[in-house]
Parts: sequence; C-alpha cells; structure tokens
Amino acid sequence: MLSLCCILALLASFCPDTSGTTAGVKVKLTQKGLEYGQKIGIPILLKKLKAIDLPEMNGSVGVFLIGRVAYSLTGMKVLNVRLPQSAVGLVPGIGVSLIISDGYIDTGGNWRVKFLGFISDSGTFDLSVCGLTITTTITIKSDGTGRPMVRSANCEASLSHARIRLRGGASWLYNMFNGYINKKVRKELQRKICPLVSENIQKINSYMKTLNVLKKIDRYAEIEYGLTESPVVSVSSTELSLKGEFYNIGVHKKPAFAPTPFSLPPNERNMLYMGISAFTANSAGFVYKNAGALRLRITDKMIPRAFPYRLNTKTFEALIPQIAKQYPNMMMKLLVKAATAPTVTFAPNNVTLQANTTVTVYAIQPNTTLTTLFILNVDASLSAHVYVIRKNLAGKLSLNKFNIDLGTSYIGPFKVKPLASFLQIMLKIVIPHVNVILQRGFPLPNIANISLVKPRLVIMKVSLYPSYEQTWMHEVLNVLCIYEPLL
Repeated sequence: MLSLCCILALLASFCPDTSGTTAGVKVKLTQKGLEYGQKIGIPILLKKLKAIDLPEMNGSVGVFLIGRVAYSLTGMKVLNVRLPQSAVGLVPGIGVSLIISDGYIDTGGNWRVKFLGFISDSGTFDLSVCGLTITTTITIKSDGTGRPMVRSANCEASLSHARIRLRGGASWLYNMFNGYINKKVRKELQRKICPLVSENIQKINSYMKTLNVLKKIDRYAEIEYGLTESPVVSVSSTELSLKGEFYNIGVHKKPAFAPTPFSLPPNERNMLYMGISAFTANSAGFVYKNAGALRLRITDKMIPRAFPYRLNTKTFEALIPQIAKQYPNMMMKLLVKAATAPTVTFAPNNVTLQANTTVTVYAIQPNTTLTTLFILNVDASLSAHVYVIRKNLAGKLSLNKFNIDLGTSYIGPFKVKPLASFLQIMLKIVIPHVNVILQRGFPLPNIANISLVKPRLVIMKVSLYPSYEQTWMHEVLNVLCIYEPLL
C-alpha cells in the first residue's frame, strides 16, 4: 500500500507548528494525483479484505416441529472479494474521502448441526455477500511531536444481502441458514471491515516517519521541509506550504532576507505541482558562505596543458611586469572566495546567479610560504540550467559575463584590464568544480520510494497574494512533477 500511502502522506506532509513562517516551497496535490493513489491502493485493500479472519460461529436456532437445532460454522475463509466501484475525493478543510460501492465477498467453510439430542448432519457451504459499501474520511493532523498523523474517521460499512449454497444436508436446512445464519455471517463481516480499513490507514503513519522534514545534504548543510501552516484542502486540490530553508548543520541561523508570500498557478492538469522560490536557493548560498565552503584554491596543476597561460610569475611578466621583477621564476597560487553569498534570481525560463568574489593572487616562495601579490574583486553573472534528477533538483552553471577591479595591490599600481583573458581561463576552471557539486543536486520534499516520472520544469512568475488581485509579482521556480501511472 506504499504508493497510496505516499499520496496520502504528501497530503498530510510535514505538520510541525511553525505558524507565522512564510513558505519557501509549495506543493499542490490534485484530484488526478489522488486518483492515481486510488488505482494503486484498491488492489492492496482487496488483498487485505481477502485475509479477514472469520472466527468459528456456534449457536442454536428454533426450528418448527424439531425444536432447538445447534449449529457450528468452522473453517470459514474469504474466497474472493470484488470492489468494482470506488472513488476518492477531497473534503475541503478536512482531508480525503474514500467511497467503495457495489462490492461483494465470497466466503466458504464447513457447517454442522445437531438436534433431538442424537441426530447430526454436516457439509460445506459457499456464501456470497453482495452490496458491500465502505465510506470513510481520512483526516490529517499533527501527532503532537511535529510529525503528521492520519486516521480514519466516520467509517461505515454495510452488506445489503447474501446468498448461501449448501453442499450436503437436507433441504430444510437451507431456510434456516438463509435467514438466521446469513444475517450472522453478514454482521460478522460488517463488524470487521471498518477496523481493517482504519488499521491500514493507521499504517500510513509509519511511512510518515520517512518524510525528509530535515535532510542532511553534506557536511556543511541540511534543508528543512516543515509545514508553515496547516494544509489548505479545496474541492480540487490540497496545497502544502513548506519551510524550504537551508541551514548549517546543527546551527539554524536566519539569513537577513525572508521569503515573499506566493501561490502556485491554478493549473491542475497534472498530479503534482511544486514551487520553489528564490528564497530557498538563496538560503543555500547564505549557508555555504557562512560555512566557508565557497572557496577554491587554484594551482598550476589544475590548468590544462593546452592552455596558453601557466600559473607562474613568468606568465604574468607581460601582464604585470613588476611581478616578474620582484618575484622571478616563482610558481603562483590563487584563492577564489565568495565575498558575499551568491544571489539567485528567477525570471520566466531563466535562472541567473550573481556571484561577488575575490581572487587573491600569491607567489610561492622557494620555502613554500605564500606572499600575497594582489586581490581582485570579481563580479560574475552566470546562467543556470536547472533540472530534476531522480529525487533531487540539480543544476549546471555557465558564464554570462564578469567585471573586475583591483581591490588591494602589494606590488604597486597596475591595470587590471589585461588580466581579463587570464581570469576568464581561471573561471573555466572554477565553474566545472562548482558544477560537480550542483549536479548532485539537493533533495526535494519526498517520502520513501516515491519517484518522479517524466517531470517537467518551468520557470515563471506568479502573483503575490493573487486573491487580492494585486499587481506585485514574486519570482518563483515552479517544478512541475508529474506522477504518471506505470500501468
């Protein structure tokens, strides 16, 4: 029942009390998504119904001219179950409704009777119970520890009529079983159905524990997905507002910026929609900058041999003559470091990253000590190709343009413009190192064994507070994740 559990868990997902916090990520599950869960879940429910354990039944009934007839029904088993009609729907403000109708259950077993103190008879029977109807509502709430919990509420089960077929025995037994015994078997089956349904819905809570409310990404960062408010259930979809914020491992320090409220577009053609705002991406930059992870040391060994420049003072002689004079025949090293946290902006069909960095240039002395030569300020604009890989959102950067100016010089004044070509080569070394990390991606909200099938990703602008018809716009990345039935 995992796939159905996953659908319901996404509905209930992430319920800690964080009211008042604006969402960085939003997820919308549509009616189509629920119906996919229904297709997967109903066969599992059939299997569970077939495993119903029917106890031995004993009793007696008065029969005209004979008196009391003692009976026993033993070895009863459910032979077959059919649930031809079922429907799931959203109950605004509550959760999910499940309605099953026109089902039937076939049972079989052994019967035995004894009357007049010494006469006994026995045989086998088949009992078909028709008109099975199950209705229940699946409510969603917090379990009090910050984890979501679902339960079955207002469950009702009914079986309209039954037909028994006896093998062995006398014909007069038929009427006795068809009346009193049929009713008793129907009642026993009916009594067991709702607890079985509730038990299996309750099992969904074990899958809730796999929700990546707080997911470690690497040694620097983790991401938190927790509901910032209760799920909003409408007649056609359920929208979840998730925190979607990166933190340093074990240190939940807030950045100076905050997410801007947004709503997902009204499109409901697909099963699942996910919107990731620029806040989530920028909180990642804030965290990695704080951790000191946005730095890279470049040595000559990292430069391909085919490149026209080598990382030594002789190469720089033509660009900055005083370097070769003051530090002749020395190798060099660069430290590229983020001066501020990078900023990501989203525009329709475009993701841009603005990086403000410093490049510190060192000469390596014969005794391996480093001497600082100068520090450059580099402002780079990069485009990002963003895509979904497995359960992660990944990306790849490419350079648009960059500007450089001299921050500090320890070798006297010089013009930085001649360094542009050299710096462009250095950025071609830095960017692939960054892309190796970005291509691993960061985890999207997920629970065990859910996979994205044919996900589509678009970048668009959506209205801020659209219900108030304001014209302000908020940039948001919408990941359209389509769960298509693999049938």
